[in-house]
Amino acid sequence: QVRLVESGGGLVQPGGSLRLSCAASGLSVSNFAMGWFRQAAGNEREFVSVISRLGSTDYADSVKGRFTISRDNAKNTRFLQKNSLHAEDTVVYYCAEYRGPGRFSRRPIGFGTWGQGTRVTIST
Repeated sequence: QVRLVESGGGLVQPGGSLRLSCAASGLSVSNFAMGWFRQAAGNEREFVSVISRLGSTDYADSVKGRFTISRDNAKNTRFLQKNSLHAEDTVVYYCAEYRGPGRFSRRPIGFGTWGQGTRVTIST
């Protein structure tokens, strides 16, 4: 059974940093592109970043230069380093593995198992 568990969310002040983790079981993350999405209440799930099997990356314009996606295949885990956080980053973050065509996609469709999410709150 495939399971993804996000962690690392919490409360941070504007301008601060967090590192989110996505630990996988039941699959080898080295065999899949892995993506991060986020979702605010009442909104659709929004693309944040993705890393391909071979390590190429893509970022949403809103996070480019502030967020960095990385991986540790030995730990079967993906990470999202988030810097210079601001209020608009206050949402729930989800990770998922990509099972669609091509290297990866920016759309939630094509991604398989979703984790339960980890909430990030930016506040003073």
